[in-house]
Amino acid sequence: MSPSIPGFEYRSIPGADGVGIHTAIGGSGTPIMLLHGFPQTHLMWRHVATALAADHTVIAPDLRGYGASEKPVEGASTYSKRTMGQDAVAVASALGHDRFALVGHDRGALVAFRAALDHPEAVTHAAFLDVLPTLDTWESLRGVSAAVGFHLYLMAQPPGLAETMIANSSDAFFGYFLDVWTKNPAAIPAEYRRAYLDASAGAVASIVADYRATATIDIAHDQADADLGRQLRMPVSVVQQDWGAALGYDATALWKRWAPDLAHYTTDAGHFMAEEAPEEVEAVIRELLTR
Repeated sequence: MSPSIPGFEYRSIPGADGVGIHTAIGGSGTPIMLLHGFPQTHLMWRHVATALAADHTVIAPDLRGYGASEKPVEGASTYSKRTMGQDAVAVASALGHDRFALVGHDRGALVAFRAALDHPEAVTHAAFLDVLPTLDTWESLRGVSAAVGFHLYLMAQPPGLAETMIANSSDAFFGYFLDVWTKNPAAIPAEYRRAYLDASAGAVASIVADYRATATIDIAHDQADADLGRQLRMPVSVVQQDWGAALGYDATALWKRWAPDLAHYTTDAGHFMAEEAPEEVEAVIRELLTR
């Protein structure tokens, strides 16, 4: 039996185009939605979610194409962050929340970024963990240092090769990131690591489609907004490892262009900070909600 977040109920809720979004719901109070990253599921939020549920309604979905959510066949916009952001808004609305705070990690942060840009009337506060916006990500990966993002380039290829390669060695591929992106392996116990690997093995095509969208349609959407000077209107918090020092960019300045009301933090935790440093992440979210 796969693990779950203690005390949370589970429902499948229609997202954009009726796609079923597997969702954990717990607590009561003002709503906060937590969106997971790669190669994980909503379970990565288990510590933060239970802490926030003491005084908030916490909504933790599996992104479309991940975990137990439905995995529609790839189309031109099926896995665009715009469509995935619409999933988030639809799930919150179905639960009776027209306005909610939105927190995303990794892939979920890119979804949260797009949802906040597209739906400022719905997203009251936004937090992004360990990413840059899509345009800035691609512009920051240059020369040999870009090797750290090799998976971005692999999954940007036309359909076929990446899916075959990853499916043929899914535990090695997805396990690599769980291993090298964490500073404290004990933060991801064996049962959760196994749950992430099994979920990812069953979602290779949709995970690749999600990444392929970030090299195609997501760039077009973000570039259009950048050209128009659109920015996030709500208070924003960003927590990142110090990738700027490693790759030669000013992360705070990059985020400030998109988010004028910004609090930017660096962490000593690894990429999977919601599991390695849940109290730190919870504190950032709670501070954000006071702004």
